[in-house]
Amino acid sequence: MSKAIVEHSIASDTFNQDESYVNWHDETLWFVRQKRDKSAMQLPEWEELREAASQIKHYVLSHMDDLLLSFEQKAKENGVQVHWASDAAEHNEIVLGLLRKHQIDRMVKSKSMLTEECHMNEFLIQNGIDVIDTDLGERIVQLRNEPPSHIVLPAIHLKKKDIGDLFHQHLGTDEGATDPQYLTEAARQHLRDKFLTRRAALTGVNFAIAETGGFVVSTNEGNADMGAHLAELHIASMGFEKIIPMQNHLGVFLRLLARSATGQPITTYSSHFKKPRAGQEMHIIIVDNGRSEQLGRPDFRSSLKCIRCGACMNTCPVYRRSGGHSYHNAVAGPIGSILAPNLDMTKNADLPFASTLCGSCSNVCPVKIDIHEQLYKWRQVLVQGGHVHTGKKIGVNAMSVILSQPRFYQWSGRLGRSVMRALPFVVNNAMNPWYKQREMPEAPKESFRDWYVRNRKE
Repeated sequence: MSKAIVEHSIASDTFNQDESYVNWHDETLWFVRQKRDKSAMQLPEWEELREAASQIKHYVLSHMDDLLLSFEQKAKENGVQVHWASDAAEHNEIVLGLLRKHQIDRMVKSKSMLTEECHMNEFLIQNGIDVIDTDLGERIVQLRNEPPSHIVLPAIHLKKKDIGDLFHQHLGTDEGATDPQYLTEAARQHLRDKFLTRRAALTGVNFAIAETGGFVVSTNEGNADMGAHLAELHIASMGFEKIIPMQNHLGVFLRLLARSATGQPITTYSSHFKKPRAGQEMHIIIVDNGRSEQLGRPDFRSSLKCIRCGACMNTCPVYRRSGGHSYHNAVAGPIGSILAPNLDMTKNADLPFASTLCGSCSNVCPVKIDIHEQLYKWRQVLVQGGHVHTGKKIGVNAMSVILSQPRFYQWSGRLGRSVMRALPFVVNNAMNPWYKQREMPEAPKESFRDWYVRNRKE
């Protein structure tokens, strides 16, 4: 049974109850953003790389059908079995069918945001399959029975003490232990047995190459390699937007991905898979799940350029101070807020409003997605389609009336300033959302327009 969705504003209020914790979350992600800046600025050609990646992806979006068919043909020639899934349910059924065909009921899995999007773990567990996430951050949140809060740093919302308590409960580590090396070693020993005894491994796909039929998985822990190389059945789950035309395009994206994500020159492991080894079956599942619809939306299709680096999350002032779980979606933050409404406008209508539209997300995006502009456009689509709650609709309509009549706007401004000066309690109360988090500013004596008119001749 799916959990009831809590709107972003309410969920972020809950996250903000512990101010010291929120400050830590904010500062930690900003530290990652600063690492990104330092790493990017070491490359004089950084902006040229971004432009090249954006143009390659633009070509991909315009030639998606041909590239995917070419990839399928080459992959089959390499001995890989290719499956197509129209939605999450079909993807999950394909995975379950492959496991049952091989009489496998235990599987290891490396990081895959697509499987999070498809809620695959829950589906397989309900059907008797033991699924173990082997990425350390993913394993941590799996033990906590919660989704990842970040696409690159799944457990960034947790401190060492949280993980120490969790490992004491599930892995038998010493009570109160918080040393990262000790806790990591405990996780390594815990997972090693899983790698050695599981006959099936599932990985994601960071890049799929139409020219060769091969694909690349980027990790910092080597867990994807460990699982895929030991298992007799390797399943790779791929959103169809992960396709790129040629092998030599990889250099552009690999240089951008790690620098944008964590400030590294390159991920520790960039593993190339092309064909199964002797005695192994390799399957790749190409998934749509709403991507075709997004591709057909002129204002939003460029969101499919995303390479899942997480840079927009690390820089976003709203994400940093509201936490990933407040977005109630597999992909959180700014990019998630333009992907989620495409899947379900009613359920995700709140997300495009969880932004200041400051544009920082667009500035750091390695493939130049106009994220903040798409957030603004989604707001228009959602309001016009009636997908926002009554209070917001009334507020928007009221502001539309005020802003469309200059004299009424000027009068309203004067009235508002007078009320704030004479009767401050009218706005300084819990009914004003702005006042919940900050003091109201002192009302100016006159508006900018009045000042401008008075001083215009001077």
